[in-house]
Amino acid sequence: MTNNLKSGAYNGGVLLFNPRSNHYKPRIPNSVLQVAASIDGVREFVIVDGNLEQDPWTKIEMYLKEGRFAYFGCTVMPGPQLKQAIPYTYRIREEFPSVKIIWGGYFATNQFKVAINSGVVDYIINGPGDKSFPALLNAIEDGSNPASINNLIFKDAAGKVIVTGKDEIYDQDSLPALPYAKLNEFYPIQKYLGKTYLGKKTIAYHSSFGCPFTCSFCAVVPIYNARWKGKSAELIYKDIKFLKNTYGGDAIEFHDNNFFVSEKRTEAFSKLMLHENMVWWGEGRIDTLWKYSDETLSLMKASGCNMIFFGAETGNDAILKEMDKGGTQTGAQILEFAARLRKFGIIPEYSFVLGTPASTEEEVNKRIDEDILFIKKVKEVNPDTEIIIYVYSPVPTEGSAMYEEAKRAGFSFPETLKDWLNPTWENFDLRRNPLTPWLKPYMIDKIRNFETVLNGHFPTVSDTKLSSTQRKTIRAVSSWRYHSGWNKFPVEIKLLQKFWLKYRQPEWEGF
Repeated sequence: MTNNLKSGAYNGGVLLFNPRSNHYKPRIPNSVLQVAASIDGVREFVIVDGNLEQDPWTKIEMYLKEGRFAYFGCTVMPGPQLKQAIPYTYRIREEFPSVKIIWGGYFATNQFKVAINSGVVDYIINGPGDKSFPALLNAIEDGSNPASINNLIFKDAAGKVIVTGKDEIYDQDSLPALPYAKLNEFYPIQKYLGKTYLGKKTIAYHSSFGCPFTCSFCAVVPIYNARWKGKSAELIYKDIKFLKNTYGGDAIEFHDNNFFVSEKRTEAFSKLMLHENMVWWGEGRIDTLWKYSDETLSLMKASGCNMIFFGAETGNDAILKEMDKGGTQTGAQILEFAARLRKFGIIPEYSFVLGTPASTEEEVNKRIDEDILFIKKVKEVNPDTEIIIYVYSPVPTEGSAMYEEAKRAGFSFPETLKDWLNPTWENFDLRRNPLTPWLKPYMIDKIRNFETVLNGHFPTVSDTKLSSTQRKTIRAVSSWRYHSGWNKFPVEIKLLQKFWLKYRQPEWEGF
């Protein structure tokens, strides 16, 4: 088999494409590597990363013209990735009609009707592809019916959309290791280890799959169905040590949807990391870490945990219930936990979702005002708390109260795949432009103006470019507005952010 792969005689190769997601700090393409791991040593594969290619299409076309690659696998997230994923997919269908096109990622899952009805996407991996992806390739070549393969969406011979059953979430330690060495053959891994607030060479890593909660505004809920499994602390540590010793990584971003589900695993990992001198960051839930012991929180800090991202969402308990947050999170707990983390020197990064739907315009506006006041309370109990503000964007979680409310208010998603290329929908997915009928322009202005004043008075610690003098200056300029509550037309702050400080926003850019 190996000789055939090298000679090009085997025509079942796979081209894996990671569309561009940003114009800076490319991360290790873990989703593509996960799929690559499932076929490594069995099939030839190549990786094209849109984040590291000036013209990805030229390389894609070159590979496909060789005739060795029968499959085009593409991970597709909402937002920027659509700008390459959609046009390249149409072009492949036109120029290389025999190539089977397989999409994965949560855009493909959440918007599967639009994708599969486009006529250019042959199959969608609906969840983990560790088993379904190689099984699908075998079925295509055997001529067998893929309907028996879990985690698939496709059209049968009669044109009927088939959605197969959901597979269990696999034991993460039993899955094959990610082929970092293979990735390094296509793109030097050092290029993925960029400078961030955390360190000079930051590793992007996934240590678990899923989340045991069903928040109605979360786009990955339909994929996970309230399930979660994580790698063991020992395996995580082994991978991190490899990336540190081999490629020089000195910090870690855990991109899990919920890293801290298991206190036992977190404790074990923290103990292993105590003497590695690496800073790390992850995402968790307030009500989960609230139950952690002080000993575990202290251990996490000693091991390098400097910041944790939390979905605070709102201080309104009724809206938290409407969001189907699950668990036990309350407004009071959000405040108390921010104060608690301050004792350990761990920065809580709280995100809030403003502009949720309500029955009247007055109620929507009232909710925004209440959330602004609550965010200020958070800053009172722990001024170090990083605040991330999002404008509510509906996600297609059928049956959830919040999505049904959005539909009743007149919201709808694009009906064709090409419609998603409209720039307004990219901004929607980045939660910059909600396109929701209940949010009026003055409400958006209110949110954005408060955000500007807040970011001026409390410059984000993750902006490594800001000098001490710059921080003091913008804070002084913003102080009177923040304390008086007069947020209208904060032109002077915007000018400093744009032209002098070039202020970055973590909610759009990450670290």
